[in-house]
Amino acid sequence: MAQDNYSEEELNEMSPPLVEGGKVYGDVNDDIVRPMDTFPTKLWWGAFGVSLAFLTLLFVEIGYLIATGMGIVGVNVPVSWGSFIITFVFWIGIGHAGTLISAVLYIFRQQWRTAINRSAEAMTIFAVASAGIFPIIHVGRPWLVLIWFPPLPNERGTLWPNFRSPLLWDLFAISTYLTISLVFWYLGLVPDLAAVRDRIRGSDFWSKFRKNAYSILSLGWVGSARSWSHYEATAMILAGLSTPLVLSVHSIVSFDFATSVIPGWHTTIFPPYFVAGAIFSGFGMVLTLLIIMRELFNLKDYITIKHLENMAKVVTLTGMIVGLAYATEFFVAWYSGTEAEAFVFINRAFGPYWWSYWIMISCNVISPQIFWFKKLRTNPMVLWIVSIFVNIGMWFERYVIVVTSLHRDFLPSSWDEYVMTAHDYGIMLGSGGLFFTLFLLFCRFLPTIAMTEIKMVMKSKDAAKGYGH
Repeated sequence: MAQDNYSEEELNEMSPPLVEGGKVYGDVNDDIVRPMDTFPTKLWWGAFGVSLAFLTLLFVEIGYLIATGMGIVGVNVPVSWGSFIITFVFWIGIGHAGTLISAVLYIFRQQWRTAINRSAEAMTIFAVASAGIFPIIHVGRPWLVLIWFPPLPNERGTLWPNFRSPLLWDLFAISTYLTISLVFWYLGLVPDLAAVRDRIRGSDFWSKFRKNAYSILSLGWVGSARSWSHYEATAMILAGLSTPLVLSVHSIVSFDFATSVIPGWHTTIFPPYFVAGAIFSGFGMVLTLLIIMRELFNLKDYITIKHLENMAKVVTLTGMIVGLAYATEFFVAWYSGTEAEAFVFINRAFGPYWWSYWIMISCNVISPQIFWFKKLRTNPMVLWIVSIFVNIGMWFERYVIVVTSLHRDFLPSSWDEYVMTAHDYGIMLGSGGLFFTLFLLFCRFLPTIAMTEIKMVMKSKDAAKGYGH
């Protein structure tokens, strides 16, 4: 009731609207569907061409790897895990922001998620698809993965999966993560696909094809009260199933390291440390993509500065947690009194790979601290630059964890340097090509913002005017 004493302008200053520009419901459909109705721009074709080139490079490199063997990449003794595992963990982390935004924030009724959840959910699926390549090719004989991993009996009767292996835990965790994320993403698309279907006019072949395709994808959605009731109940159930995945999936990925006896890996801090880092890197990638998308598709009225500021706050919080984890690792290494453990962390900061450690610290701990200043965390260009640093820093975090813990093991006689080859870089960049190719196709053929959810949070009293415009 106290709000009655304030004007609409004063209320907006205290709580900025999540949709700006005085939009009505019809405008939402027009603005968000426009990139799907118009022919792609030259900029889109240019970006798609570059992504497709890197995707082609990925297929060529994997084919050459299978034909030639693992000798073409940089792994050796003792660094038997190299860029494949580093990039695998990186992409799994990228996918965590989608689950957090779509599920956790949905349960807590955070309305600011509505403009960014669709793209974040899509990003999750594409990141997991990119990550899934690496464990398969890392085993050296990828055609045997389907025999070794599933718990199926075979005619030899001697080859069963080792359920105590964290690599097998990865298989179950990531496949479950991908399935739930895919279903949750598609469920949210159904009402919007029906809206796109109903907008299509024309009798030419392309119009008929598009209308039939969106009719099939929208599953006969009619928007009845019963349909909405079932939709909301299902969304809440899927959100409840997805929420534990935020904690469990990257915790299980961290067990690949933490259940070993290698100094630098054998630590109980890894599960929460990996989860915080995953959310940190995931929000960094969401910022990277959405800032570009809001500019290219003129979506500034929907992806507002308020959305970007909230994501910057999450990046700052998780960056501080990651920084605390880095400090805790050094403290535990000193406090444990274990000489090998202390050596690993001194070697990280001052050994042959000191440059990678300090890149990690600079990007992950220092760069997000500028978000304490409101003027900087509400500047899209500053946000985008810092998000790039976060992405770089989180890849180097995995590089530091893998390489600096392995290249100098218990026996000085087996110490060796790890150097990534051109094929390592080719496969790593190719996975980025797969990710961005899928994301660009998503922007072209599907609504990048949840239109139905955006309408639910529009505050303007005139929003319903012109509905169906």
